[in-house]
Amino acid sequence: MLHSTPAPACHVATPHIGVQAGVSIIIPTYNEAEIIGELLKWLGQQAAHDEAVDIVVADGGSTDGTRALARQYGATVLRCPRKGRAAQLNHGAQHSSGRLLYFLHADSFPPPGFLIELRQAAAQGYGSGCFRLAFDHPHWFLRFSAWCTRLPILLVRFGDQSLFVRRELFEQVGGFREELHLMEDQELVQRLQAQAPFRLLPRAVTTSARKYLANGVFRLQGVFTGLAVLYWLGLPQAQLLRLYRRLVRQGKL
Repeated sequence: MLHSTPAPACHVATPHIGVQAGVSIIIPTYNEAEIIGELLKWLGQQAAHDEAVDIVVADGGSTDGTRALARQYGATVLRCPRKGRAAQLNHGAQHSSGRLLYFLHADSFPPPGFLIELRQAAAQGYGSGCFRLAFDHPHWFLRFSAWCTRLPILLVRFGDQSLFVRRELFEQVGGFREELHLMEDQELVQRLQAQAPFRLLPRAVTTSARKYLANGVFRLQGVFTGLAVLYWLGLPQAQLLRLYRRLVRQGKL
């Protein structure tokens, strides 16, 4: 069972993972019927004839047909006992089979050939890593924000970039902290980086700009920046969550 107790801050040796290692793609969902079919079709094309890949949809109680669509496209669908991205991702990891875990948002599309890059990075000794980010909209500020994700600093590590991690490392650090509703991705990356080398891959995941368009690009970036600052200043998660729900349209937390 995964837990939230951090491991000691020291680098660890991890067993060798070959370039044919099993990969579990884990996608948290909540009412994603609009996009989940397109994503799973894309992933199926990328994993065609690759028997070492399993796709797990960890659903938080969707009411819009997300689970039925995911099954239609061949994914393993889990009804998670708790809603929340961290809890759903942990649950998906527990019920997957790959030695390499790949956490992916339902509206984010990895680049063609991404499975090769994940396996190569793991075979080279990296414990975890992610891609850079791109948006599916040409707004100049979104392009700038995406460009910043090539910087090797924790502040620009976002869940939209996806995340790969060796299973044994993920279990060693205790997985995602399920009490976190916001910033759970940065918090996990911080612990992973303290334990084993982290690889920032050179290509980009393309994610949807739908939330930015619904809220206003500059307004939403301001909200996200403010929430991040409050998180690092120690504001309790319950208060962060209330602010998020009050300020973000189309938010699903």
